Amino acid sequence: MFYKEKSDISFGQTPIDNIFIDIFMPMSNGAFVMVYILGYRYACQLGELENPPGNIMIARNLGIPLSDVLGAWNFWEERGLIKKHPNSSSDESDYSVEFMDLKKLYLEKIMPGAQKPKSERIGVDDLILLNENESIQSMFNFINETISRELVPNEKRKILEVMEKYNMTCDVVKMAYTQAVSKKGIKNISYVESILRNWYDLKITNIQQLEEHLGRQSDKLSLYREVFKALGFARTPSAEEKKVMDFWADNMQFDIKLILKACSRSKNTSNPSIAYINGILKNWHEKGIATVEDAEREIEARAKKQQPAGRQKSADRPATNPYKTKFHFEDERSSKYTQDELEKMILESQKKKFK
Repeated sequence: MFYKEKSDISFGQTPIDNIFIDIFMPMSNGAFVMVYILGYRYACQLGELENPPGNIMIARNLGIPLSDVLGAWNFWEERGLIKKHPNSSSDESDYSVEFMDLKKLYLEKIMPGAQKPKSERIGVDDLILLNENESIQSMFNFINETISRELVPNEKRKILEVMEKYNMTCDVVKMAYTQAVSKKGIKNISYVESILRNWYDLKITNIQQLEEHLGRQSDKLSLYREVFKALGFARTPSAEEKKVMDFWADNMQFDIKLILKACSRSKNTSNPSIAYINGILKNWHEKGIATVEDAEREIEARAKKQQPAGRQKSADRPATNPYKTKFHFEDERSSKYTQDELEKMILESQKKKFK
């Protein structure tokens, strides 16, 4: 958002038409824009200055060569924004500058072109004009290098029409060509337009929005790869599987570490699947689990809950035999007598046998 401070103090203002800012300023270099604005200011102050400034004064005030000032007026005259009126027949650089009505220029020359068929909207003269725009020229040079050949005029015209149609910047168009050539090996403008149309549908029109989108796409591709590796899948995910994994990251706000922790639980099933992992993560999400540490505590608590309360490890208690044999009963009876008493009982028993 942009806004300005309100003030009652004024040192004068120079009103610049938005038509100049929106249409003509982007096609010029900075020096030419400065010359136009300063000259327009002097034109607005006509009658207020004792000595009307000329081109030499503009060059001095802007700190640029006089040749740049004269070049700027030539540039703007060719585009119909000004008219030069010679002051002297002997000096070609001595002339007055008349600033044309930009609203009238727009209605008479630019607006009718917008009503023409798209194939006629950008002509050869327009291409020549736009080629002088540094950003446009830089974009065309980049595309030439990317596709390893020179763009023909029809291709340039189509690119500009696509940019206008989808309101795309030069940087976004360059990125679209990069993706088309590097990933698919396709160089034609129709395929590039399909990429731009897809980005437009995603409300992407500038490089900042595009970089954020591509960053998210890279993170998702990494997620798909890591999950399938953890599950032992040697294939690409289906559209539905991608949708489910996107839900984990976008809606549940789970990071890759927590998702992989859920994948490690797939050892509990003979048939791991995205649906199985989704069930685990949905359960964790409902319980408010958001970190690996939370998940580990949940897994440990679940394991303890499933273990029977009276169950103990054999090492924690001595081994016992619940069944008693004849030996046990004999042992219990014999333990009631001393050794002498037992010997006496044995002797008495033997005597009875031999009587």
